[in-house]
Amino acid sequence: MLLASPTSRLAAAALIALACAGGTLLPSAAQAAPLIVAHRGGTGDTPENTVQAFTNALQNGAQALWMTVQVTRDGVPVMYRPADLSALTDGRGKLADMDYADVRKLNAGYSFSRKDANGQTVYPYRDHPLPIPTLREALAAVPANVPVLLDMKQTPAAPLVEAVIQVLDDTNAWPRVRLYSTEAEATDRMRARRPQAQLFESRDATRNRLVAAALGGQCVMPPAPGTWAGIEFHRQVEVIERFTLGEGVSKVVANWWTPAAVQCFKSQGNVHLVAFGVETPQDYEAASQLGFDAVMTDSPSRLRAALAKPQQPQPVATAK
Repeated sequence: MLLASPTSRLAAAALIALACAGGTLLPSAAQAAPLIVAHRGGTGDTPENTVQAFTNALQNGAQALWMTVQVTRDGVPVMYRPADLSALTDGRGKLADMDYADVRKLNAGYSFSRKDANGQTVYPYRDHPLPIPTLREALAAVPANVPVLLDMKQTPAAPLVEAVIQVLDDTNAWPRVRLYSTEAEATDRMRARRPQAQLFESRDATRNRLVAAALGGQCVMPPAPGTWAGIEFHRQVEVIERFTLGEGVSKVVANWWTPAAVQCFKSQGNVHLVAFGVETPQDYEAASQLGFDAVMTDSPSRLRAALAKPQQPQPVATAK
């Protein structure tokens, strides 16, 4: 049997991505490879969640964009992920405690570094600052047919959900945006407020089903048709066993996306899976073989370049 190379499968996936209607991810039985999603616009290539990151990611071959949204004190949804502004910018404090006029003055690329030709760490955006964009600016910066996976990353959820609703209403962006949150409160509130919202299932539901499959060999309540689920392809987890005189903790890297787990998720039909944290050709190939619809990567440029290289055949062991 002839197997298509990763590069040829990527070409087929790109054609399907271009055929996506309204900017939504629409996997097809003919899709030969998972679509490449740029995590926060490609955190390894450009300062994350900036307009420059989103546009660079598309130039580097990403077919969809993962964006992270929080809301300012005065109700403006902006693209930022960490809990504190000091993590990435030249500011400090929680974004939710600042008005947009002050957030706008910060440099979103302040902490972004790379190695120069001499191996020295440099900060290329300290002299060329990048603003934290609003959600409205981020959506306007990319073509309308590019799918957007929007991670709502703030608690309490109500102010953020209401601010996101306002922008998606104003820009008629509901068909091109699918919403995710690690907090079920955010997606539950969004579902109640806007039934047309396209949502991922809760992270708890995805994780619990994977744990049941991995530890118990059980397919627990497979998701309904039309469900979207996403979680890390590999994940370091702690297994905690509690007993009378204490507890035992085992740390393990969970390779929980087995063929049986994928079969469980897809057993009701028309369920779509996104693998987070796919950075190597080997993981991309594994996700493709398992039948994932999309993979999320920190560096579309590195992943594309690695996939374009001819894969070296593995040596065959011989008996001595």
